[in-house]
Amino acid sequence: MYTPGAAKPEYARAKIAVWWDMKDCPIPEGYDARLVRPSIEAAFNELGYSGPISITGYGDQRETPCQILRGLSSTGVAVAQIIPESRCSLMYSSMLEWRDLNPPPATMMLVSDQWQHVFAWDLSRLQQHTKYNLFLAYSTEPFAGSALRPCGEWIWRNLLETKREFVQDKCSSSCEVSPMFYCKSCSYQGQSVEGFRRHVSSGKHAVKEVTNRIHPELDYLTRTWAKNYTAKPEYATAPIVVWWDMKDCPIPEGYDARQVRPSLEGAFKKLGYSGPVSITGCGDHNKTPDHILRELSSTGVDLAHSIDEVIYSRMFINMKQWKARNPPPATIMLISDGVVMMFENLIADLLQETKYNLFLAYSYRPYKMSVLLTSAEWLWKSLLVAGVFFSSPYHHHPLMTLFLSYIITLSVSETRNHVLRKCSQSQRGEPSTKMFSCMLCLCDCKSLEDLRTHLSSEDHAVCVSILLCIII
Repeated sequence: MYTPGAAKPEYARAKIAVWWDMKDCPIPEGYDARLVRPSIEAAFNELGYSGPISITGYGDQRETPCQILRGLSSTGVAVAQIIPESRCSLMYSSMLEWRDLNPPPATMMLVSDQWQHVFAWDLSRLQQHTKYNLFLAYSTEPFAGSALRPCGEWIWRNLLETKREFVQDKCSSSCEVSPMFYCKSCSYQGQSVEGFRRHVSSGKHAVKEVTNRIHPELDYLTRTWAKNYTAKPEYATAPIVVWWDMKDCPIPEGYDARQVRPSLEGAFKKLGYSGPVSITGCGDHNKTPDHILRELSSTGVDLAHSIDEVIYSRMFINMKQWKARNPPPATIMLISDGVVMMFENLIADLLQETKYNLFLAYSYRPYKMSVLLTSAEWLWKSLLVAGVFFSSPYHHHPLMTLFLSYIITLSVSETRNHVLRKCSQSQRGEPSTKMFSCMLCLCDCKSLEDLRTHLSSEDHAVCVSILLCIII
């Protein structure tokens, strides 16, 4: 086992459901099929789990010897008939049905080599939305990382062959689940090996398997989910923290930098969020004009200096440090093209571990849907324009709605720049007490002048040189 997942109190006696791909993870030759259930139960018992376990094996059972089927059914393992190419699809639809009927706390276990390439994308998004305990078993160790975060993992053969003193004794114990054989294509259910064998060998079954064919492609549930959701009660007044990559998503030419904060806050309020908002603008501030930095700072936006080579990693590190000090409920927002691209799996892992809301903004729409499950997404320039009007008391007027729909489709034109530059004194906010900082040297500066002094210092130059030597 690679990552042990000792049971938390709320999961210790909760239900456990196991979906077993018998093609990828078959019963080893000579292995007593009656030991499959007790081996799995014993592994969970060792981690402190004692809840009822249901196990279903999926595969072409015409190829499974009768003694294997009898051994499994004698211990309450259900067996499903499915052609090999559709087994993952049937397993996944069964998982979704089970999740609908069994809210957390509960535990899921997937036994398959396809967990990474077939199941991981949608399942990790589901786990970000509604967290279950999740365990994996597979025949060979995976080569690459995944967005799916399990509580524990086993090599299938090791799981079956681990010597536990009470496994043999549990073989003859009473079963928690009645044995069941079923065939989805024919809507067949039975409780005898003989009857099941007759069914899967019949001409009627052969016809139904073709006419009621189960499509091999998984029906990814979250692919059709909307992008922007109204705030759930627990997040409506919770803190919102924003990391803004000013390299990927710069302030458009001519745009009043003092409008960045009200634009974001206006967009949040439109979705029902009214919690305190902290914003950190990350970038190479040697390249950022002083008037931009002053305007941002005047509205309470933090400014963190970095260099292009490490800005994504520094933002991700800052996010992890913030997470350690700020438990949910809270909302994280990332404004960047590259952070998500480079750290997508790690961010998904974090969101499966802890229930944060996630907002994204980017300069262009990604070419494929991310594994990250978001509560809201925006195009950066549209967000800057729309937020100004959403924060206005007049934006509900029908004519304003029509105008807003039109203006969002435009690029940031000179005419619109002129309008947005007319920022009133009341929108500027009070002088900021926020810090300027250097993400490279891990130091804070109390003013723009202090930051400029630091960035021109020898100590900073040495720090940058060392960092560049490490990453190049």
